[in-house]
Amino acid sequence: MEYRSLGRTGIKVSPLCLGAMMFGAWGNPDHADAAAIIHRALDAGINFIDTADVYSAGESEIIVGKALASVDRSRVVLATKVSSPMGDDLNARGGSRRWIMAACEHSLRRLGTDHLDLYQIHRPDETVDVDETLGALTDLVRAGKIRSFGSSTFPAEQIVAAQWVARQRGRERFRTEQPPYSILVRGIEGHVLPVAEEYGIGVVSWSPLAGGWLSGRFGVGKENTSERDKRLPARPGAGGRFDLTVPVNQRKLEIVTELAALAAEAGLTLVELALAFVLEHPAVSATIIGPRTMDQLEPQLSAPEIRLDPAVLDRIDKIVAPGTDVNPEDAGWQPPALLNPAHRRSALGRR
Repeated sequence: MEYRSLGRTGIKVSPLCLGAMMFGAWGNPDHADAAAIIHRALDAGINFIDTADVYSAGESEIIVGKALASVDRSRVVLATKVSSPMGDDLNARGGSRRWIMAACEHSLRRLGTDHLDLYQIHRPDETVDVDETLGALTDLVRAGKIRSFGSSTFPAEQIVAAQWVARQRGRERFRTEQPPYSILVRGIEGHVLPVAEEYGIGVVSWSPLAGGWLSGRFGVGKENTSERDKRLPARPGAGGRFDLTVPVNQRKLEIVTELAALAAEAGLTLVELALAFVLEHPAVSATIIGPRTMDQLEPQLSAPEIRLDPAVLDRIDKIVAPGTDVNPEDAGWQPPALLNPAHRRSALGRR
């Protein structure tokens, strides 16, 4: 496997990063089975594992920690995330120094390690001064608890602002960004990816299969994902992204049909086409795959060896225009100013 630089950190990572969101109650509750998936990925040359404290309320980190206890930890690039709510405590979330310091210790304990290679802020927290967040993360780097840190699903303007604050205040800076990116979710091509290249930020994209839309299980006569999800534990952020009564999701089905035909013409599976597309972008250091079962892992392992012909890439651009999110809900984060009407009203109007 050809390894890539994680931005300018000097760390070399596999193009595929094993995501652990589906290990635990949110997906596969069998710890032994999840560990087998982790070990198979490592045997296949994947050296990069990503999880988060919020995944199955910490259970994912515990599973990953147990699986890594029997391998050479120094050969694994281990990443986790902080800021999503961990229970009802209003202070057990966000980007405050108080929570970041506590959450890091919790993650280290669950993962059974004394350091993290990459610690990421899961979502922007507009209630906290970014200098507060960068200061806490800088102290964790200097204490040896983390090696590097990054952001996840940050808009381009906040990525730039954080770089400026780090420079002005003498902080360590965000070294990576983890955005959603797939053939169906291309919005970041117009802003986040160019900013990442400008600042030497490593991009570790998530959901290259667009939450399963590009897995090959959609289409006429195939299982309706909204029905499938009814049998799984509820996961945050699902919303209307998988509701096939929504017109934009019907459009996704049409696009998937076109892409499946294109993949067949190119001698590829739809999964291989989807993963190879993401890995073609020069800003992408790695893309996160999130298998729930071994059967889901195996078909993805061949993707790093595939190079798409320019003609195939041109066809993809005609099916989904560059910089386009087919369903805006798939962008992963929306500014509070757009979601909460109170942010768009005068102080007088809020009384």
